[in-house]
Amino acid sequence: MTNEETKVTAQTTEVKAPVAKADERTSRAPRNDRNDKRKPKRNTQNRRPRQEKDDFEEKVVTIRRVTKVTKGGRHFRFAAVVVVGNKKGQVGFGTGKANEVPDAIKKAVKEARKNLITVPLRGTTIPHEILGTYGAGKVLIKPAKEGTGVIAGGPARAVIELAGISDIYAKSLGSNTPINMIRATLDGLANVQTLDRVNELRKNKPTKNTTTEKVAPKTTEAAIA
Repeated sequence: MTNEETKVTAQTTEVKAPVAKADERTSRAPRNDRNDKRKPKRNTQNRRPRQEKDDFEEKVVTIRRVTKVTKGGRHFRFAAVVVVGNKKGQVGFGTGKANEVPDAIKKAVKEARKNLITVPLRGTTIPHEILGTYGAGKVLIKPAKEGTGVIAGGPARAVIELAGISDIYAKSLGSNTPINMIRATLDGLANVQTLDRVNELRKNKPTKNTTTEKVAPKTTEAAIA
């Protein structure tokens, strides 16, 4: 190769190099696009909504182990009885069975929230005395003066406290099975009537039919005499 040809090739290589760099710069994506690719936007639609705190409290009354005997052997499970209330007049109870104690309590709480009743209150007690019954269970509930406190047994006490009653007497007169006592207590509290409710029932009650004596028509002879 002559000296002229070497000069031409050198010039061509020097010109091509910056062109290649320019192509690389143009092919690069801007920084904003890079950030978008590296950090994808979070999908806010699939987020779970925050659970609002409620005023309901839970009390576990009993937990017992249940044994089921089958051909393959014995199967142990746990049964829980839970009372739920907001201490503002709403209370309920539920039962649950599961292989583990926490799962049984969760099932019982879920059922209790579905079976809530509203208890009419008069201050810190109930309006009147009432006897609640369920099967062989009987619970006598009496109102008390302010400052008396809750005088009641275990299962009945849990229901009364979570209902928001702070002054009351309660006495079990029948079966001492916890679930029967709870159901009898709830039966009594559910049948409590307020003064307005009693007046409404009396107004809508049909009047009694008074029996009228049939009088025989007077004859003409008796009328003349």
